[in-house]
Amino acid sequence: MTAVLTRRPGLARLRAAGSPLHLACLAFVALVVLAALLAPWLAPHDPHTVDLGHALAAPTAGHPFGVDAAGRDTLSRLLLGARTSLLGPLGVVAFSTVAGIAIGTAAAWRGGWLGSVLSRSTELVFAFPGMLLAILIISVHGEGLLAPVLALTVAYTPYVSRLTRSLVLAERARPYVSAHQVQGHSALQICLRHVLPNVAPVVLAQSAVNFGYALMDLAGLSFLGLGVPALTPDWGRMVFDGQTAIQHGYPLSAILPCAVIVLTVVAFNVVGERWADRVARRDR
Repeated sequence: MTAVLTRRPGLARLRAAGSPLHLACLAFVALVVLAALLAPWLAPHDPHTVDLGHALAAPTAGHPFGVDAAGRDTLSRLLLGARTSLLGPLGVVAFSTVAGIAIGTAAAWRGGWLGSVLSRSTELVFAFPGMLLAILIISVHGEGLLAPVLALTVAYTPYVSRLTRSLVLAERARPYVSAHQVQGHSALQICLRHVLPNVAPVVLAQSAVNFGYALMDLAGLSFLGLGVPALTPDWGRMVFDGQTAIQHGYPLSAILPCAVIVLTVVAFNVVGERWADRVARRDR
């Protein structure tokens, strides 16, 4: 007699839903995105209003997280700062993903000298630190969000390109590609209709991880005073401004944005890695 092993439905549903850590990170990502979208209506005070008479005031009912060294409400700046802090990484991920997919697909599909040139060109970017490139561009164009976003886009594109190239090479060896070629379909049609939809889940999972890293890099640039303008609500800029508060024994205005940055980066990394694991299990 042989025993038949079956999965318990409850355990299967639990695994399909995800681990508690994954669900918590997913909920946190949703909360941060909602806070960014609804920030103008959720912020209890104008984040730009300066009140030096109440600078570094302790938390109260009207200011639950206190105020910073310029007398601005910390909670309001956290909420409005979510917009800038998420918009920058979104631009980096969107531009680098589109460029990386285009370069990686062309390198894998065309091959030959074109594939070698594209592959070697993207590998050269790995030798140049993205943060250094961003600092150089900002030094030429001045502070703002556009310059660091473009610089980090250049730095992140090779990661997406290399991943896309390896995935497209694997897909091109599959029988369905040869079948479509025999039927007279063009390379563009095959890539857009069949190859890219198959590799997109893995690339998007990597993009979710890249989002967290881009957020951290942009926050680091703002902390150095090289990101958004001084009066713009931004988490990295809040940490920079909070240095004065720490020196006077009021670290809350710097600790809170630090904590939000760390939690957001970890949440996006966990969600992206979980997504990649599910895609890998599906393809086995």
